[in-house]
Amino acid sequence: MIKTVIFDMDGVLVDTEPVHFEAYIQHFKELNISVNDELYQTFVGSSTKNIYKRIKEHFNLSESLEELISQKRKLYHKAFEQSTSLKLIDGVLELIQELHENNIQMIVASSSSYDNIDLIFRRFNLDPYFSHKISGEDFVESKPNPAIFNTAVELSGHSKEECIIIEDSTNGINAANKAGVFVIGYKAKDSKQDYSSADIIISDFKELTVNKIKSIKEYS
Repeated sequence: MIKTVIFDMDGVLVDTEPVHFEAYIQHFKELNISVNDELYQTFVGSSTKNIYKRIKEHFNLSESLEELISQKRKLYHKAFEQSTSLKLIDGVLELIQELHENNIQMIVASSSSYDNIDLIFRRFNLDPYFSHKISGEDFVESKPNPAIFNTAVELSGHSKEECIIIEDSTNGINAANKAGVFVIGYKAKDSKQDYSSADIIISDFKELTVNKIKSIKEYS
């Protein structure tokens, strides 16, 4: 039986992608570089550090990695604070509350920094529901490397067979596959990510209930 649900954050709990996109585009303009959509889509699910490692190498930038990350985070925080439309994904709070009421453990394992995770958790009062928050900044490699999910499973105190992961990105789904954990792909409208290796795919959190999650292997 499933005892732990491991959530990605950006694109699963809350649609922060437009805020991140705004910050990245502003930063790319400042750096005088052009990142096409094909390249940008490969960033989704990766940590800021690993994204800027790739950007620095690809565009041969003179700025240090620390400078690049710092400026992007300043731009993101500004965009986040100014955003009035940011909200939790439809249906996800109801699912979280139902899981909590039924003593299903929840962990967030996000490529975002702890600062960004805390911004979301404070705005939407999510701390009471989650036993652990894990950030990609703790790991040398980001998703699709499975390290963050292996750590989440270890912290849960349960076996891989008793955990599931909910992800929205190709990188995240591939990381879950490599970790050997059952993965639900949440496919938002107009998403350009590849969900083909997810165990099941949903487009609405109303498709999930506690009973379905508890018996997820049969549900699949």
